[in-house]
Amino acid sequence: MKGKYAVNQYIGVPVAANASGQYEIKREPDGDFKLHSWRTGKHSKGKYQGVGQIFLTENNLKVAVVAASPVPFKERHQFTPMQRLTSEFVGPDVLELAQAQLPK
Repeated sequence: MKGKYAVNQYIGVPVAANASGQYEIKREPDGDFKLHSWRTGKHSKGKYQGVGQIFLTENNLKVAVVAASPVPFKERHQFTPMQRLTSEFVGPDVLELAQAQLPK
């Protein structure tokens, strides 16, 4: 099929830089956080390098990848496309905390 491309699903957690420039999880008013799902789109830029990598959503929200998996091309519309992968990564403590929220 013309125009087919590789599609990955990224489970991620929104992050923001603190005063010292380190990334930390953006929390909800109750202090909790949720994991969300995005996918590579036809026009997504950047190369996936591994968990902990930060990407930008189409609304310029910074999100850290907690888990990634391939998605069949025909099922791609079940997930929201992301804008681009950056070369930035979160620290191991942030990644470990977010991965604890993954379903077993």
